Amino acid sequence: MTATSVLVTQRPGRTGRPGRTPRPRPPWANPTVYFVALIVVGLMLAPIAYIIIGGFRTNAQITTDPSGMPQPWVFSNYLDVITGGVFWRQVLNSTIVALATTIGVVALGLMAAYVLARYRFAGRGVLYAFFAAGLMFPLTVAITPLYIVVRSLGLMNSLGGVILPQIAFALPTTIIILVPFLRAIPDEIQEAAFIDGCSRIGFFWRMVLPLSIPGVITTGILAFIGSWNGYLLPLFVLNDAAAFTLPLGVQSFASQYSVDTAKVLAFTSLSMIPALIFFSLFERRIVGGLTGAVKG
Repeated sequence: MTATSVLVTQRPGRTGRPGRTPRPRPPWANPTVYFVALIVVGLMLAPIAYIIIGGFRTNAQITTDPSGMPQPWVFSNYLDVITGGVFWRQVLNSTIVALATTIGVVALGLMAAYVLARYRFAGRGVLYAFFAAGLMFPLTVAITPLYIVVRSLGLMNSLGGVILPQIAFALPTTIIILVPFLRAIPDEIQEAAFIDGCSRIGFFWRMVLPLSIPGVITTGILAFIGSWNGYLLPLFVLNDAAAFTLPLGVQSFASQYSVDTAKVLAFTSLSMIPALIFFSLFERRIVGGLTGAVKG
C-alpha cells in the first residue's frame, strides 16, 4: 500500500485521529451539577411546600406533628379565606397598585431612556449617573423622609401614596435596562425614517417602541412583581384596613388569627399564588430581556 492510499483511506474528523484532543464535556453533562441544583431547588421550595400543605391541616395536627402530612386533608381553611371578602379586597388593592406602578414605570422609564440613549446634550452623562446612583439607595434608607413627603402631600391612607414612590424607586432599574436596548437601534433606521417624513414622536412610536419590546416587557414584569410584593412602604403609608395590599394584609391576618396557625398558612399560600404564577409565566421574558440589555 502506498503512502497516497493511506492518506486517502484516513477520513478527517474521526475521533480516533492521532494527535486530536477530545472535545470537553459540557458542564451540564456532569451529574454532580444536577445533584447540587436539585438540592438548591429543594431548599428553596421546601418552605413554600410546607406553607401550602400546612393550610390543609388543622391546628391540632400542626401542634402534634409540625412536619407531617395532613391526615385527613382539611379544605375548610382555604374555603374560609376564599369566601371571605377581606382577601379579595386586598387582592384588588394589590392589583390596582401593581398595574398603576407598572404603567407609570414603563411609560416614564421608556421616555427618559429614549432621551438618554438617542440624543446628545450637555449633562447627559451626569443625568445617567444620577439615575444609576438611585440603585444604591434602598427604600429602607429613605422611608422616613418619604413618609414626611407623602404626609405633606395628603396621600396617607391612599393607594396613590404607595404608587408614586414605587414608580420613583423603580425608575433607575428601568432606565438602566432600557438604555442599552434603545442605544442599539442603528442610526441608519432613524435617518431613513426622517427622510421619509417621520417626526421624532412618530419614530418613537413606530420604530423605537416595537424594537424595544423585550426590554419593556422585562422592566414591566420586574416593576409588577416588585410592587406586588412591596411591604415596607404600604406599612408606613396605609393605616386603614380597607386600603391594605396583600403583603400587608398577610401580616394583619396573622396578627388577628395568631392562634389559628392553619388558617394563617392558608391565607399566606393563597397570597403567594398570583406572584408565583406571574413569575413562572414570564420567566423567559425576564432572562431574555436582561440578556439583551447586557449585550446592548
